[in-house]
Amino acid sequence: MPVPTVEWKNNRLKVIDQSVLPHRLRFICCNSVKSVWDIIREMKIRGAPLLGVAAAYGVYLGVRNSKKNLFKDLERTIKYLSTSRPTARNLFWALEGMKKIAYAHRKEPAGKIKKILLEEAERILEEDKEICRKIGKFGKHLIKNNDRILTHCNAGGLATADYGTALGVIFTSHREKKKIRVYVDETRPVLQGARLTTWELMREGIDTTLICDNTAAHLMAKGEIDKVIVGADRIAKNGDTANKIGTYNLALLAHYHEIPFYVAAPTSTIDVRIKSGKDITIEERGADEVRKIGNTYIAPKRVKVLNPAFDVTPNRFITAIVTEKGILHKPFARSIKKVI
Repeated sequence: MPVPTVEWKNNRLKVIDQSVLPHRLRFICCNSVKSVWDIIREMKIRGAPLLGVAAAYGVYLGVRNSKKNLFKDLERTIKYLSTSRPTARNLFWALEGMKKIAYAHRKEPAGKIKKILLEEAERILEEDKEICRKIGKFGKHLIKNNDRILTHCNAGGLATADYGTALGVIFTSHREKKKIRVYVDETRPVLQGARLTTWELMREGIDTTLICDNTAAHLMAKGEIDKVIVGADRIAKNGDTANKIGTYNLALLAHYHEIPFYVAAPTSTIDVRIKSGKDITIEERGADEVRKIGNTYIAPKRVKVLNPAFDVTPNRFITAIVTEKGILHKPFARSIKKVI
């Protein structure tokens, strides 16, 4: 079974520190909203669904000690957490949900509202576990025995509450005794594929092969990839999808080689207020993520760097989107409308 990525324990938020994997399994405990902001911003945790769960608990931590100005503290906390990372929809979805439920009970005593907020964060955590398993249940029908699957970045238990989206589909298929082989992109510059996805897959006993990001075309040309499945950080109303940088490359390659390209994500990742991928904010991260691997510089220290964390895959290159409410097919604008 996957290691629980996040839990509320001893009145604190406990998460796996993903920055030290795969060599160490270390946990971080968060006692304040600032500590939650820090682990999100510093990518000690990442993955859109997990950021949503952490943000929900962050809201509670931000108002836990509030006395006279609970709603003022609530607004300040939500605004603060929203500055941690800009692209993942689930983070904002969770913040919006926490705000909504607090205002729905605005006439209640402050202590009661705090309790409701903690209960809502716990509900979001448990719901994510259920959602991921439903995604796996629907997505397994896309996986055939002896499939050779390519994935990018990390969309496993480490990106969610404990099971995964894209990897959840693979885990479910594996547990149903389907023989599958998974190729994992290293996913520069932070190496989520090399460090995290391989670790998760190998723990499950799945046949796993790590490849450099620029190897995918070679494997596709040789006929060694049967399908590609990735996660998502934000999906626009028309099905355009933002995911870890390099995803768009794979979608284009898959299209050229006539290989199915699937996205797996909860419906909370869909942002119907955004018409297309052109309107999705793409996070730009620090230069040293590219100049260095770990603590070692691999490039001149003063070289200019462009480091977008995500890119957008146009909907025409996506075969289907796997959600907890079923598999969405083209035209995505119509199928998305039915589940949102």
